[in-house]
Amino acid sequence: MMADSRLVATPTGPDPWNATAVFRGRRLRASIGRAGIAQDKREGDGASPAGVWPMRRLFFRPDRVTPKTALPIQEIRPGDGWCDDAARPEYNRLVRLPFAGSHERMWMESGLYDLVVELGYNDDPPVTGKGSAIFLHVARPDFGATAGCLALPREDLLAVLAEIGPGASVEFRAA
Repeated sequence: MMADSRLVATPTGPDPWNATAVFRGRRLRASIGRAGIAQDKREGDGASPAGVWPMRRLFFRPDRVTPKTALPIQEIRPGDGWCDDAARPEYNRLVRLPFAGSHERMWMESGLYDLVVELGYNDDPPVTGKGSAIFLHVARPDFGATAGCLALPREDLLAVLAEIGPGASVEFRAA
């Protein structure tokens, strides 16, 4: 893995979700899970999972952005969702809506998922209850907490995506 293709997020307080992400020596304002970083991530705990997680693919809203990246890309469609229902065989996978189990909508009006990088956390294979939908995505304007993801400002995320190479990853590192 190329060291310069790792985005490292660490909490920087005062709230557990306030974070700094470092990429190629640049410090970027970021948000992480509302419960900070956890060594033993569980579904619904609001924590970001400690460790290094490969960037698998980029989902994007084609009506809002045309990203440049070395990652595999996939357009988000209005009927796309992500299963967070630990009782379902589709757990921690992309699903088509309508979907009977608990899920997140990928097509969001808020803009948070205009760019969504699927991270290789709990996916090979998914373990029931260990957490799902851990992404790198666009930050809220107020840098509010995520449910366990890493969020960056849109322009910073676009810049990172354009510069990453093979073996790109996100590291959640406790302070």
